[in-house]
Amino acid sequence: MESITAISTPAGVGGIAVIRLSGKDALEIADRVWKGKRLSEVDSHTAHLGEILDAEGEMIDSAVATVFREGRSFTGENTVEFSVHGSKWIQREVIARLIQAGARAADRGEFTQRAFLNGRLDLAQAEAVADLIASESKAAHRIAASQIKGQFSRRLNAIRDDMIKLASLLELELDFSEEEVEFADRRQLLDLTESTLSQIRRLSSTFRTGKALKEGVPTVIAGIPNAGKSTLLNHLIGDEKAIVSDIPGTTRDTIEDTAEINGVLYRFIDTAGLRDSDDTIERIGIERAHAQLSKARIILWLIDPTSPLEPQLSLIQETLLPQLSLLQDTPLSQCEGSSVAHTLSSSSNAEESPTRSSSDPILIPVITKSDIVPEITLPQLPVQAMSPIVISAKTGEGITRLEQALTEASGGDTDGETLLITNLRHYESLERTAAALERVKTSLTEGISGDFIAQDLREAIHHLGAITGAITTDTLLHSIFSTFCIGK
Repeated sequence: MESITAISTPAGVGGIAVIRLSGKDALEIADRVWKGKRLSEVDSHTAHLGEILDAEGEMIDSAVATVFREGRSFTGENTVEFSVHGSKWIQREVIARLIQAGARAADRGEFTQRAFLNGRLDLAQAEAVADLIASESKAAHRIAASQIKGQFSRRLNAIRDDMIKLASLLELELDFSEEEVEFADRRQLLDLTESTLSQIRRLSSTFRTGKALKEGVPTVIAGIPNAGKSTLLNHLIGDEKAIVSDIPGTTRDTIEDTAEINGVLYRFIDTAGLRDSDDTIERIGIERAHAQLSKARIILWLIDPTSPLEPQLSLIQETLLPQLSLLQDTPLSQCEGSSVAHTLSSSSNAEESPTRSSSDPILIPVITKSDIVPEITLPQLPVQAMSPIVISAKTGEGITRLEQALTEASGGDTDGETLLITNLRHYESLERTAAALERVKTSLTEGISGDFIAQDLREAIHHLGAITGAITTDTLLHSIFSTFCIGK
């Protein structure tokens, strides 16, 4: 393939800019523009000081050239990275000179695409490169780094190997169909199918959590007017972004900002106080609050102990019951100061305890104004929720406990070994794989002919292989790598 070149550092002026050149003849092209030690003769992973010259032999810039030889570079090809001064003019001139010397301008993501095509990365790892570059929190970085190391791919390849073994047995039976030979016990095949399907379902079920950790966990702050929502938002983001006053209905629209807590990025959304109102503008704000609640991953529902509690808890049920799968039947015990004890399960029998849907938002009740009302008795909470947190956003009391609850609710406390799906393409492929395996399971249970089972199994293998790139098309590759920056 012809050599390609592009600026790998962000656009703009900086102290240093890195210009990448990669391809079979990259070292020869580099020598045409380089004054210094011949780069085609040096060892891999060595850096050399020299000058980049224009076509007339005049110096464009003094630079450092780092050489990576074929098989030992990111792309798998001969690669030279020129570290030049960050002047925009210098960057443009060096790129123009390299193109003049025989390279061409790289397309978006073409360096990473070549790494995939040359077997340096599989497709899932290649996509994780973009996620790593875009990561804005420790959690997002950890997930992307894990995928680049191949943890996700190894899991998928192991599952796919099991499916291929299953398919090979069925295909062999089809070859000997006239002899009515059965190479695999149907019960064993069903057990293997169910085990594989369970693994696929577990992986796909992590998508909502993974996507939230990657993009920022949408966290809505809700409650009645004057419950302390804007004060809490300002405290969490460390800025006076929301107007705070004693006048009910001060917040008329949603206010959004981000903060990283314990390595997780949260998108905090302050909302208008929920109540009946004749004010047209306030009603619009309340409607927008309901819209944000329907999209939340976490809901911080603020309970004001200076206002009657029963109407506030009724408001929780009226507002959230359409969104939450489960009601909470067990009353909360008395709350003393900042210590709140409660029971989450509605049954003493663990097998009879309700299971929260993974699509439900997680509700964290937050009892505010502990500096004013240090002790309250909280009536029965009408919906399933995490343990209530007692805080004072003014004094900071209880904020650390609230941050810990946020980390638990977001999934940010998972260790680095936990696989989380963050890519929509991967999620859709897993769902298609699961659908095909469901058909395989049904066919095995009902004694359907092996050729139909084999067809569905081939489809499952195809969709799973599309994630890592074992199955690819030019259209798929273009769609993926066109989202990358040009220098990567």
